[in-house]
Amino acid sequence: MKTDDLILMLAQGDVAVPRHVVAKRLIMALGIGLIASFGLMLAVLGLRPDLKSASMLPMFWVKLAFAFSMGLIGLIAVKKVARPEGGAINRTLWAMTFPIGLIWLLSLILVAHAPSTQRWHMLLGETWYECPLLITMLSAPIFIVLLWAMRSLAPTQLVLAGAAVGLMSGGWGAVVYSLHCPEMGAPFIGTWYLLGILIPVVIGALLGKTLLRW
Repeated sequence: MKTDDLILMLAQGDVAVPRHVVAKRLIMALGIGLIASFGLMLAVLGLRPDLKSASMLPMFWVKLAFAFSMGLIGLIAVKKVARPEGGAINRTLWAMTFPIGLIWLLSLILVAHAPSTQRWHMLLGETWYECPLLITMLSAPIFIVLLWAMRSLAPTQLVLAGAAVGLMSGGWGAVVYSLHCPEMGAPFIGTWYLLGILIPVVIGALLGKTLLRW
């Protein structure tokens, strides 16, 4: 169907749309993407061997909460821009400053109280060079499935929709990666996890106009 024909059809009559179709389709896509991402993590990286003991530490849950909150904000943003009528997501994007601000504040407090010889290690950890790329890799299955779901929902703000898909997939990819990653320092999470989440955002914004065109 041509775009002009669709607009004319929508303008001339009522079109029955199932309730909650957007949410249901996005949740289904997220479920499929998470299963694929988790399988990829197990096949390529594996769970961290001390996962059970690490899960007893507060910073493990801080890391998981940061990634989860970014993925949830991404889900809300995607839902808002998924339909032709679109929607303002300014408040949703501003919500990102809350988890980012908290992890940065915690980082500043910890760095300020740490010996100067340990500060660089707190920032870089042991895996800074691979963390953003591995988060991007694990977000790829989620990104692909979400793009398929978004195309069926016909968004009109294509660059914004692509960026929202990137944020959602990056956040949930970071959730999966946290089950492998041994790092639990707040400065590390606030820098390299955030970078790993933002890479899919940039990719989504760059590709959205092409891949989400309908």
